[in-house]
Amino acid sequence: MIRCIHLTTGADGESHFTEGQIDLPAGERGDSISSVAGARSISFRETSGGGSFDWHDAPEHQLVLTLSGTLEFETRSGARFQLNPGDVLWAEDTAGGGHRWRLLGTDPWRRAYVILSPDARVPFVPTQGNTHAN
Repeated sequence: MIRCIHLTTGADGESHFTEGQIDLPAGERGDSISSVAGARSISFRETSGGGSFDWHDAPEHQLVLTLSGTLEFETRSGARFQLNPGDVLWAEDTAGGGHRWRLLGTDPWRRAYVILSPDARVPFVPTQGNTHAN
């Protein structure tokens, strides 16, 4: 299982998130393999331990793959979630109130940004009852 948080803009213009996972049906050689989601580009970034970023929207529809570091994200309603190494953030809150984040601990946040193609279909499966709108 690969944990995934889907961050969207709701009808109220604010960011909301849903916890879930990447769908990994059985594949070859005993591996579990997702379907392919089209991407336009990938880039890498590192933020030193203790870093933070105040209120902002996602610049584009993207996947953020956390390689190291533990973060706390918050929406304007006060709802919070953590990202840990190996987690995926599917950020689609490109308008509205946005979100903010801060690094927990002293480890740097190393991540990959995968900018999705306009027609990309992310194989996300929500965990029942884990949409956070408040």
